[in-house]
Amino acid sequence: MANETVLKHLNTALQMELTAAHQYQLHAHVLDDWGIDRLAAKMREEFAEETVHSNRFLERIFDLGGEPEMAFANTPKIAKSLTGMFQSDLDDEKEAVAFYTKASKDAYEANDLASRALFEEIAIDEVGHANWLDQQLGLIDRLGEERYASKYMSAGEDDEG
Repeated sequence: MANETVLKHLNTALQMELTAAHQYQLHAHVLDDWGIDRLAAKMREEFAEETVHSNRFLERIFDLGGEPEMAFANTPKIAKSLTGMFQSDLDDEKEAVAFYTKASKDAYEANDLASRALFEEIAIDEVGHANWLDQQLGLIDRLGEERYASKYMSAGEDDEG
């Protein structure tokens, strides 16, 4: 019998990853609309990675005989600026790392080493995302948003460039 706390954490994690995936999907479309196509491509990569994370949580829930709760933890929101986009995502990543750290501890205490390892692996991925987002915010601070965005736009470039 699976530990109910661990199953609850797995479902929360599933919902967090579904939200993150679709937030990145929305970001990609917003960035395309703004003409920042190269950054949109990066967001599509993040969408794919978050989808992999949600699939891993789904698999673990089924492995434990649980029922997945397919829902968003939060509603994805349209960003008004790159700074707002990155700051919101950074806040979400920090929240995810804190949650996965606690969930890992609870899984360990429940003698569920597979769930513990999963929470830790995903937390490490999220730390990487948070570091990248923090770096982008630093670049925007130094360069300004317009100059930063210009390096992620291919409009006006020839195909050879």
